[in-house]
Amino acid sequence: MKEIRLDKYLTEMGEGTRSQIKEMARKGRITVDGIPEKKSERKIIPGQNVIAVDGRTISYAEVEYYMLCKPQGVVSATEDKRYQTVIDLISDRKRGDLFPVGRLDIDTEGLLLITNDGDLAHQLLSPKKHVDKVYYAKIDGEIPADAKKRMEEGVELEDGTLTMPASLEILEYGNPSTILLTIREGKFHQVKRMFEALGCSVVYLKRLSMGSLKLDESLQPGDYRPLTIEEIDLLKRHGKEEKTKDVK
Repeated sequence: MKEIRLDKYLTEMGEGTRSQIKEMARKGRITVDGIPEKKSERKIIPGQNVIAVDGRTISYAEVEYYMLCKPQGVVSATEDKRYQTVIDLISDRKRGDLFPVGRLDIDTEGLLLITNDGDLAHQLLSPKKHVDKVYYAKIDGEIPADAKKRMEEGVELEDGTLTMPASLEILEYGNPSTILLTIREGKFHQVKRMFEALGCSVVYLKRLSMGSLKLDESLQPGDYRPLTIEEIDLLKRHGKEEKTKDVK
């Protein structure tokens, strides 16, 4: 790995701002290979030099990937003055620049990818890629008999926007009914607005998958785990594929 500045290393690992790191070094709180280092601009090699703050070793991670089962009441943001964020839930993260890939509404649960890999995020979120997203939902109101057909043709939302073709599977009719919906874009409140256009309302919503990444069923709301190497590789390959087929 190439050399980087000590202050950059520690800033990326969430140990403080560059000015804070400089002050910490001045006070002798930072060591490199066991020796106090007072020059925060010093070059070090991640993985080769051992960096510690107040005797606590700070390991380096260039990129991190976490699968989070987002709970209700938490916002899909990096910081918020009013609500807890999804980043707050990743308690053992190393990096200080993680962000959620896409957004789930505050009252929506389910799969959320947390990373600092901007290239992957772009591949997964780009409107040109049409990455499939599968949602489980409970629907209040009578689902029209032609709902599947209308979803497949694209639904006109209240503002006149026409969605891309989507795939609807009705698991159970009732009060509420339960469904699976696959969409290939990410408009604001899209799933809720699509059912509103059908005269229904979503009373519970949970994302189950995004591209090749499927929510680990063992994760309860608020739980998370690092992605496996296989999951990361599949996501990167999936994200680079131009998807041209309509949802069937």
